[in-house]
Amino acid sequence: MDQPDRSIIIADDHPLFRQALKQSLSLFMADTRWLEADSADTLEHCLNHHPDVDLILLDLQMPGSHGYSTLIHLRSHHPAIPIMVISAHEDSQTVAKAMHYGAQGFIPKSAQPQQLADALQRVLEGDIYLPQGMENLNEAQRDDDDIGARLAELTPQQYRVLQMFAEGLLNKQIAYELAVSEATIKAHATAIFKKLGVRNRTQAVIALQGLDMDNRPV
Repeated sequence: MDQPDRSIIIADDHPLFRQALKQSLSLFMADTRWLEADSADTLEHCLNHHPDVDLILLDLQMPGSHGYSTLIHLRSHHPAIPIMVISAHEDSQTVAKAMHYGAQGFIPKSAQPQQLADALQRVLEGDIYLPQGMENLNEAQRDDDDIGARLAELTPQQYRVLQMFAEGLLNKQIAYELAVSEATIKAHATAIFKKLGVRNRTQAVIALQGLDMDNRPV
């Protein structure tokens, strides 16, 4: 049997939406292998097993994600994989920030399947895709957020530990989940605090939460 020409990850936490996307896009994009992720963790796991994927279709709001944080992390550690953000938020601020943090394209969830397929094809070909009317987003609209640059410096393991801090887990619980010692978690914490320019877990979590979609300007 012939192998698919390309592989695309659909990263969204709603199974019905992922299924609907696969079914509709398959009509326009034959010879595509569709992979799925329902959280930031499963997305990272999927990338570890399929590092040669051609594109990630990313929802900004999934379990384990804090708005733009997953996009920033992916852009830092998987720079060769283009990312198309798909979101229910269609305001110019959300689009501008997504592009600022490294997305190659942005499309609203309200888009028709043909439009989405065309957008994915353009990004796969190396182009940038933006919704109609937003092709010339003013650079001044984009916040040069220092926390984004700092977050990009975290290693994948440090980023995972930070996510678990945000979930309220204790060092002992994190060590158990990651199968490492508490001393290792403390070492990760020290490195995280230094890279983020904070003093403790609370400040680190607040910095991460600053990237949440709920904190975007109205």
